[in-house]
Amino acid sequence: MALFHQVCLFRCIKPKTKPKMSEVEKKECPVKPKPCCVCLDEKKLRDECLLFNGQEGGKCNELIGKYKECMKGFGFETR
Repeated sequence: MALFHQVCLFRCIKPKTKPKMSEVEKKECPVKPKPCCVCLDEKKLRDECLLFNGQEGGKCNELIGKYKECMKGFGFETR
């Protein structure tokens, strides 16, 4: 079974590599994974950085960007 379909079926399985979903793959998967279940490593690093450094200093911008890029790979829009 393809990694993408495992994510679709189990919804909360975190893939070892973060696949970029093409339009075809998005249509094949009837259920999109929940945002809480993807990009866990990126989210943890981002949150720790923001907790200890705050957002104003700009020290966490790279980690925030990585998290946004990861979420975009799963089809989620972030601001």
